[in-house]
Amino acid sequence: MERPEEADDASPYGEPTRGSRRMLSVIIPTDNSERALVPTLAALVPGATDGLISEVLVADAGSRDETAAVADIAGCNLMVFEGSLAERLAAAAAAARAPWLLFLRPGTVLDAAWTGEARRFVESGAGAQAAVFRRGAPAQPALREALSLLVAALRHRPRPAQGLLVERLFYVALGGHREGADPETELLRRIGRRRIARLSSSAFSRG
Repeated sequence: MERPEEADDASPYGEPTRGSRRMLSVIIPTDNSERALVPTLAALVPGATDGLISEVLVADAGSRDETAAVADIAGCNLMVFEGSLAERLAAAAAAARAPWLLFLRPGTVLDAAWTGEARRFVESGAGAQAAVFRRGAPAQPALREALSLLVAALRHRPRPAQGLLVERLFYVALGGHREGADPETELLRRIGRRRIARLSSSAFSRG
């Protein structure tokens, strides 16, 4: 029979270990995102092993590729919804157990320094605020992507690809993700630039 200690070690995204302070529920919306999901989850392992991540919720739109298998192997909690992106994100947030939420797109890869910075931000008590990661440029960005990054930098406008770290109570008070063409960008707009901190660690887009 499997011992509880072995069950805790079986998955990097499983139940909290005894005495740990797991602060984050990571939420990743997927839709046939098998290949993009793998590097995103791999970058989260340090956050799980050092006691920062409580769970990873994969809010899936009913993928027909191997997205569900990837989530299962990694020990994520797979939630399948037929609704819109906003509905999937909001439902996953409602099911989350941790006091802080980290929204990531599949294909977003956080650099090695992210865990320390995220922990410091969470422990700073900045509840009525949120944070995004610095946008990491690809090794060989296309011209369109380079121009997009430049425009975003000049306008100081955070983008969904930078992730979003937000206290759950603040997220609820904001009304969460709402229906629209781009619910992730619209939520960032409602939070406002003055309430969004920019962490020094980077988020790279792959896949």
